[in-house]
Amino acid sequence: MSRNAKINTLLLALVAALAVLPLALGLGDHKEEPFAGADAEAETAITEIEPDYEPWFSPLYEPPSGEIESALFALQAALGAGVLAYYFGVRRGRRQGEERAAARAGSGSPAADADA
Repeated sequence: MSRNAKINTLLLALVAALAVLPLALGLGDHKEEPFAGADAEAETAITEIEPDYEPWFSPLYEPPSGEIESALFALQAALGAGVLAYYFGVRRGRRQGEERAAARAGSGSPAADADA
């Protein structure tokens, strides 16, 4: 197994552990909504500290339901994943192109140039 494959396997195991451990250990069981977002957690903490707190700003758009809010969040995540996948694909394609060009230049044979 190459060094990169070992690192990738280790990173994959780490990500899987970060996803599974909170569920397996029951973290959040004491909460009414164990998987509420950070915004809800912050709002709860602020109102506990200062019950009369008034926010400085209001949202530009308030989705009509939690399902629509979740769908918009999923769409945002999918778009971000698509942008990252495109970036890494372009980067890999360029690297492969450079490797092929270097291999053709290094071989110097006309047959290698005909493959392009």
